[in-house]
Amino acid sequence: MLTDLQATRAWMQLPASRCDLEVSHETQAIVRESGWRQIDRAEAAIEDITISRWEDSRDTSSHEATTPEDRYFVGIALKTTRAKLTRDRQIVFDGTMPAGTLYVSAPSRSLAAHFQSPCAFVHVLISADHFPAQLPTTEALDDLVLLRDPLAAELAKALVEHGDAADREFAHCIGQTLAMHLARLELPRARVNALPKWRLRRVERYIADHFERCISLSELAHVAGLSRMHFAAQFRAATGYRPREYLLNHRIEHAKVLLATTERPLTEIALVVGFSTQAHFSTVFRRISGQPPARWRLANKGERPELEVPPRRRAAPEIGWTASAAA
Repeated sequence: MLTDLQATRAWMQLPASRCDLEVSHETQAIVRESGWRQIDRAEAAIEDITISRWEDSRDTSSHEATTPEDRYFVGIALKTTRAKLTRDRQIVFDGTMPAGTLYVSAPSRSLAAHFQSPCAFVHVLISADHFPAQLPTTEALDDLVLLRDPLAAELAKALVEHGDAADREFAHCIGQTLAMHLARLELPRARVNALPKWRLRRVERYIADHFERCISLSELAHVAGLSRMHFAAQFRAATGYRPREYLLNHRIEHAKVLLATTERPLTEIALVVGFSTQAHFSTVFRRISGQPPARWRLANKGERPELEVPPRRRAAPEIGWTASAAA
């Protein structure tokens, strides 16, 4: 049976017809925002799903907006950025948002955003009718942040690739798929306190110093000074990753630097960053980066990618929590 992601990829890759590509400016399905989350409210009120795009090339910018009373707001990051989301001086999220990160605000909720690097997002306003109150996920959708949500990333990619050629029917199907995805999420019921920052920094330094060898969960728990069970839960609450997934992301970021700046063979790079075989390295690299290492190297040869530390989050358990859909 196809997974949601496999099924979505299948229908999104169908070739567009000639008439699909001949879309006038007046019927564009993806609205360009004049300001962060600012679109024609009259148009948004007509459609049950409205899709827009926001880009800001500035190194730092601050914004604030309130979700309409009958809509859920969904943002999907198109590129990695640093962001701080707050409401009423309470921190919802503070850290690195990788491409594919998804965040949701409930109806009538205000949200302030401070971006510390250039950013690009697909924004989706979805009618609250898509999320009946009896759904178990409805309450949890408010202030939900999912780091690297694979399906959301694929949907946003499809919209961007179609660009101005995307018609309203196609965009509406994308929006409906996203709504169904959110409604069917299996979210944890219990809230877990995030790993304290001083313990988290200790673990992050340890991983950075020893990522090239096998690091067990017990070893990391010992570094943090906690039991394995408590460490794993609190680490995930603080970073959005299981410890193993965090380690793999760290290895892949180092591999990208070697791929882009050296001629070393893939087998050697795999061993240097801690993988026992090239096959395992290639599988993990493709899952995290979206393409095989050889293809990534061709596209990025000569560049020196910035070493991206897997993102962390400052906990605000009374108003929201962060999960990882990729873990």
